[in-house]
Amino acid sequence: MKRMIYNDILSRIRYALNLTDARLPEVFALGGIARGIEDIRPFFLREGEPGYRECDGTHMGAFLRGIVALKRGAKETGSSGGDALSKNPSNNDVLKALRIALKLKDQDILEILALVNVIVTKPELNALFRNKDHPNFRLCGDQFLRNFLLGLSKKLR
Repeated sequence: MKRMIYNDILSRIRYALNLTDARLPEVFALGGIARGIEDIRPFFLREGEPGYRECDGTHMGAFLRGIVALKRGAKETGSSGGDALSKNPSNNDVLKALRIALKLKDQDILEILALVNVIVTKPELNALFRNKDHPNFRLCGDQFLRNFLLGLSKKLR
């Protein structure tokens, strides 16, 4: 199975949250990277299309920080926590950022997953949000994230 790349995640989140071209520069700016739409649009093209550009971890992190800031408000300076979204966010980091941005509780996430016929227990779900050093930490797989983003699209659109 092909590994999910940042461009796929960006596109799926953009679709689920119904973000227009006009909002994208604002989201990236809120995340700490000021770019015009002409610099951002190549991330949303399909691989192989003229102008396609692969999204790197820095831009993905900025996008996620921007989504959180857009939905929850800007973070106070001096507070920590955005470090995981600085370089190369993992699938777990994407899930955490969306959980924070959309103010999702465990039950909300379970209901979103149920929309795409994915049933997980609360302990399995909580393992995805634990610190990487915790003994019960579990990596969020590509298929799980894909299903979550599909369920989120169904719920929000």
